Amino acid sequence: MDKIADQKIRESMERGDFDNLPGRGKPLALEDDSHIPDDLRLAYKILKNADCLPQELELRKEIRTTELLLSGIRDTQEKYKQMKKLNFMIMKLNTMRRVSPLFEEGQHYYEKVLDKMDVDKES
Repeated sequence: MDKIADQKIRESMERGDFDNLPGRGKPLALEDDSHIPDDLRLAYKILKNADCLPQELELRKEIRTTELLLSGIRDTQEKYKQMKKLNFMIMKLNTMRRVSPLFEEGQHYYEKVLDKMDVDKES
């Protein structure tokens, strides 16, 4: 079987079938997936190629986006609303993970925002 495959590859090379492939002459971008268990590697690769993230990573991404959004909000009520949403997402993420509480995401508190806004107004 290996000889047949090698022969077919050589024939294709001689015909020039591989000459105009994208990335020709560039090194392959190989990913290190050694941290993923062997039985899950194929599934992870399929999900990644389909642009699907695991639920935990999707939630982390949404948390970071909401944090960026918070920094630009000036309205106190809207900021409070987004802060509640953010804290809920952080709590959800922390309950999904099976790690020590030392590594949990910290929640954002409305009082801290108000204190900061009061300091900014005095300046």
